[in-house]
Parts: sequence; structure tokens; C-alpha cells
Amino acid sequence: MARVHAEETKVVTAHIPLPLVARVDELAARLDRPRGWIVRQALSEWIAQEDERDRLTRLALDSVDAGRVVDHEKVKTWAAGLK
Repeated sequence: MARVHAEETKVVTAHIPLPLVARVDELAARLDRPRGWIVRQALSEWIAQEDERDRLTRLALDSVDAGRVVDHEKVKTWAAGLK
């Protein structure tokens, strides 16, 4: 019987190191979820993390472009005071 998905899907293959596959299988068993569900969750979380990293980088670069920076010498003086 074919599985019905709420959204269109595509099978993607990847070479995964055996120890990582073992961890995925352990999680799948512990969570009582299929291996594919674990992989989809992990990939979705990683993509969200990378999107956030990109957003924050662009925000920081916009701040630099706008001149919102701290002088290097001030940072060095501040850091020296941490000792």
C-alpha cells in the first residue's frame, strides 16, 4: 500500500557514515518513529538554523555598512580589563 503524504515528497539519497545511521536508528526506536521521520526532522532543523545564521550575518553586515561598529582600540582596552 502506498503512503499518502500531506505534501509532495521526493526520495533523496546520501551516503551516511554507519555510526550516524546507527544513532538515527537508535533515536527512531526510542521515539517509535520511522528513520525517514528522524532524517526529515534533523534536516528541517539544520536548514532553519542555517537560515537564522544567514539572517543574523546579514543583519550584522547591515550594521557595519551603517557604521554601527565599535573601535578596535576600545575593544582591546575593554578586553585587557578582563584579566
